Amino acid sequence: MKTDVQIAQEAQMIHIKEVAAKVGLSENDLELYGNYKAKIHLDVMDRLADKPDGKLILVTAINPTAAGEGKTTTNVGLSMGLNKIGKKTFTALREPSLGPCFGVKGGAAGGGYAQVVPMEDINLHFTGDIHAVTTANNLLAALIDNHLHQGNALNIDEKRILWRRAIDMNDRALRNTIVGLGNTGDGVVRQDGFDIAVASEIMAILCLSTSMKDLKERLAKMIVAYSKDNKPVTAAQLEATGSMALLLKDALMPNLVQTLENTPALIHGGPFANIAHGCNSVVATKMALKLGDYVVTEAGFGADLGAEKFFNIKCRQAGLKPAAAVIVATVRALKNHGGVKKADLNVENLEALAKGFANLEKQIENVQKHGVPAIVAINAFPLDTPAELKFVEDRCNELGVNVVLSEVWAKGGDGGVELAKKVVEVAESGKAAYAPLYDLELTAVQKIEKIAKEIYGADGVEFTSKALKDIKKFEEDGVGHLPICMAKTQYSLTDDP
Repeated sequence: MKTDVQIAQEAQMIHIKEVAAKVGLSENDLELYGNYKAKIHLDVMDRLADKPDGKLILVTAINPTAAGEGKTTTNVGLSMGLNKIGKKTFTALREPSLGPCFGVKGGAAGGGYAQVVPMEDINLHFTGDIHAVTTANNLLAALIDNHLHQGNALNIDEKRILWRRAIDMNDRALRNTIVGLGNTGDGVVRQDGFDIAVASEIMAILCLSTSMKDLKERLAKMIVAYSKDNKPVTAAQLEATGSMALLLKDALMPNLVQTLENTPALIHGGPFANIAHGCNSVVATKMALKLGDYVVTEAGFGADLGAEKFFNIKCRQAGLKPAAAVIVATVRALKNHGGVKKADLNVENLEALAKGFANLEKQIENVQKHGVPAIVAINAFPLDTPAELKFVEDRCNELGVNVVLSEVWAKGGDGGVELAKKVVEVAESGKAAYAPLYDLELTAVQKIEKIAKEIYGADGVEFTSKALKDIKKFEEDGVGHLPICMAKTQYSLTDDP
């Protein structure tokens, strides 16, 4: 079979104005970036305010393995399958970061015949959103150091500066740095470091903001340091809000592209799910819900990470009500979870499959805990044996969970028709009763314990004295009422891979 790159380069793309016209958008609604990419103006939301929302479908997965699960591929293929059965559908994805694209993970535009295009552009600089986030982040860092150099009127404690610089690249030499070396005019010497740009607080905020006004309010509240008398110092106090918002004004607009079958795709924002909330932007999701019958979106890594944050952070803050969740699994990955090495995954092994199925079973439970009906999509690989596929189907049936074989990688939208039909059946059954896992009135400790016990399966949580001290400080500073965004290994449900 052809490679992903060959398939993408042979795609018969239509002009982005035609893609927009399919969903009722005019050229005046677009900011064109060539023939195949465009940004959509935010005032479209005002025009569509009274239009009812379409159905929101989450695509999540088991914990990722080197064997591959195909969550983005399934997302794209499902959206094309839904269009095949007559549902006006969007796919809503995150923007890939350059770090993973040039690192272990590679691109993030799907695979086989279920891809978004232009694939090279999406995986590289795209429309410059991540560069805008990087620049806004580093502007704030520069303002902090300039403030120290100019006399430190806010009495910032140089040992308690929380804000780090950012770069959209894996560059281990920059994780920890010393800044301010050189002459007296070159700033204050202190320890600093760089995070990858999509792991920045600005990226997380961009994806939760609903308007420019909302974005500014969130940027203003960012705590960048503590003063020597233990008071939080915010971006607003450094008068950084307006400058950052100006750099982000275009980045806040969703990006419109298309799938290989010309299904509209909104690709916008890219926070990591192992440390941030791991979902595409609220603006893109809400816009797609106004423009389409169905919106297929995703959340990073397994359901213990991305889906948990999708339900408890994104949906809660944005007032979204998902109608169903698709959990992607492969026979290969389940065998890998069951202890089989990557080199041996092509050999039938029902014993390892049974052992590894525990991961899928827990992720089904994690989705159902939020009142959302689950559908398991078995992402088919050519060397899966009939006995292995039957085993997964039988076990899902025993659990009372819908299960469908997905062949979108090889067949595109045609390979996703059966999955699409099942998604429509479940979404229109009215069985979804979405509810967050925890109340915001709980203490931070109680929220953390609830996530660890109910989602990860922990017996309990041990807090270090420093963690308890930090939590006490957060609550004193008035942020104890917020949802919890957990940082956790993506490779397993527990701390033990």
